[in-house]
Amino acid sequence: MSKLKVSSFSVSIDGYSAGANQGLDNPLGVGGMALMEWAFTTRTIQRMVLGGSGGAIGADEDFAARGFANVGAWILGRNMFGPVRGPWPDDAWKGWWGSNPPYHVPVFVLTHHPRETIVMEGGTIFHFVTDGIHAALARARQAAGDQDVRVGGGVATVRQYLRAGLVDEMHLALTPALLGSGEALLTGIDLHALGFECTEHVGSANAMHVVLTKRQRELSP
Repeated sequence: MSKLKVSSFSVSIDGYSAGANQGLDNPLGVGGMALMEWAFTTRTIQRMVLGGSGGAIGADEDFAARGFANVGAWILGRNMFGPVRGPWPDDAWKGWWGSNPPYHVPVFVLTHHPRETIVMEGGTIFHFVTDGIHAALARARQAAGDQDVRVGGGVATVRQYLRAGLVDEMHLALTPALLGSGEALLTGIDLHALGFECTEHVGSANAMHVVLTKRQRELSP
């Protein structure tokens, strides 16, 4: 069965994964771009997200590339898809990423407001799910087949899937940034009680990469 993963999810040293006051001018909230500096220089993000070429190799690149490997579908929260709030005023907003988003597989966007599916270049198809996280996961698993499903964010969406006990693996990039306020990823969430253990940790000049994996339950004889 495919896994539900959180990958390349940055956390400041004071525990925030997004700054306050997200908007068009601050997609990750005020100061939030500092959380992703480790990723912006990598070959994978330069190519797939920023539309550039070249890019650094090393530990940061290894983890960035792993985040896209064997992913057959994504789940995004409404805030991750864009800054538009409430009912969709029109069909103009189609994400932060231009006509060819970096996903290239079906993407399921959690929202309270229905919207027609959007077909983008490169194989990305945005589906809008109004009946909750479990319905989105069921549809994503069906679309992914034997491949994994990645929860891309934002913070509130990852927290919902964690609290529901649905995340199998999580890669956090602990970054040397202080935000002071914003959206805290793990406040009030007991990862140990949820069954996670640290299975990998690798440091680079830009981040400490930590992989948390949910322990498999032992079956009764």
